[in-house]
Amino acid sequence: MSKPFDLVVHGATGFTGRLVVEFLLQQYPAGSGLRWAMGGRSAEKLAAVRDEVGAPADTPLVVTDIASPASLQALMAQTRLVLTTVGPYQLYGNELLAACAAAGVDYVDLCGEPAWMRQMIDAHEAHAQRSGARIVFSCGFDSIPFDLGVWLLQTEMKARHGAPAARVRGRVRKMKGTFSGGTAASLKATMAAAAANPRVLELLRDPFSLTPGFQGPKQPSGNRPMLENDLGQWAAPFVMAAINTRNVHRSNALLQHAYGTDFVYDEMLLTGPGDKGQAIANAVAADKSLGGEGGPQPGEGPSREERDAGFYDVLFIGDDSQGHQLRVAVKGDRDPGYGSTSKMITEAAACLLLDATDTPGGIWTPAAALGQRLIDRLVKRAGLTFAMETA
Repeated sequence: MSKPFDLVVHGATGFTGRLVVEFLLQQYPAGSGLRWAMGGRSAEKLAAVRDEVGAPADTPLVVTDIASPASLQALMAQTRLVLTTVGPYQLYGNELLAACAAAGVDYVDLCGEPAWMRQMIDAHEAHAQRSGARIVFSCGFDSIPFDLGVWLLQTEMKARHGAPAARVRGRVRKMKGTFSGGTAASLKATMAAAAANPRVLELLRDPFSLTPGFQGPKQPSGNRPMLENDLGQWAAPFVMAAINTRNVHRSNALLQHAYGTDFVYDEMLLTGPGDKGQAIANAVAADKSLGGEGGPQPGEGPSREERDAGFYDVLFIGDDSQGHQLRVAVKGDRDPGYGSTSKMITEAAACLLLDATDTPGGIWTPAAALGQRLIDRLVKRAGLTFAMETA
C-alpha cells in the first residue's frame, strides 16, 4: 500500500531542520515528485515554523513522540524515509533508528558519534538487511565531502593505474564557518558516555570501530602538528577526523575493500608555511573549545549572511605503491556546519529515494550507498564541486 509521504523531516523546528525545510521548498516544491512533510513533537511549533519559512499553508505536519511506540509506528506507516536532524543521536536516536530498521523505512542523519553508530550497527544491521531499510549515517559535513572525496580519488586511481591508492591524505585547505551546536552537543554527550563506559572509549580510539570483524594496518593519529614537506605547509589536528576516518574505513569495508586491505587514511587541517603556520598549528592543537562551555548550543546558529559567506576546500592526495599520485579537491559554497550540511543531507535523502533504488537494506555510508549518483546531485543542486587537481 502506498504511503502518503516519501520523506518526513524529523526535527523540522530545530535550526538545521528548518534549513532543510527551506531547501526542500526551493528544490522540491509541491509537484516536484518528492512528497515531504515537516515532523516534530509539537504541532504548534511545526505550524509556526511552516509560516515563518514561507511554506504553503497545506504543507503536511507530522507530530511524533519518539518515546511512544504507537507514535513511532504511526510515523513508519506514513513515510518511506525519515530525515532526522535531532541529536545527539545517542540521546535521541535509538528508538527512531530501531523503528526504521524493523519497518523497512529508510533513514538519513547527521551523526558524528562513532561509538553510538557501532552500537546501532551491532544491534540493527541484520534487521535492516531483512526489512530492506537503508540506514545512512553522517550525511552532513561529517562525512559526505570526505567520504565521497576519497571514493572519487580511489575510483580515478583504479581507472588510470589499475589499483587503488594505499595511502590517502585528506587535508582541509580552507574553511570559513562554524560547527553546529549539535556537533558540540554530540561531542559532550560522547565524552560523558566514554567516562561512564570503558567500551565507548575503546571504540572512540579504534580507527576501525565501524568495521566489525576487520582490523586494518596501523593508522596515523593526526593528533600532533606536523610539517607537510610536499605541500610546504604545517598541518594541525582536524576535529572532525575522528568520525570521518571511521566512515571512510567503513566505506572501504562495505565496498569489499575496494581501497585495499592495507589502506591508510588520515585527515588534518593545513595552517600555512613557516613559523606562522607552525604557531597556528600549535594553537589549533591546543584548542579544546568545541566541547567546552560557551560554544554553540543546539538550536542556535549563524545568520543567513554568515552562512552564505562560509565555504570549505578539502584536498585529497592519494599515492599508490608504483609511485603514482592523484589529487582531488572537494569544495562547498556555504558554511560547513549549517548551510552546506542542510543541502547535503537533503540531497542524500533524495538520492536514496529517487536514484539509488538498487541499494539493498543495511547500515551504510554515503559513498558506499550512493557514490557517483550523490556526487552528481551535490554538484547540480547543492553547491559542491569535485575536481581532479595537478600537484
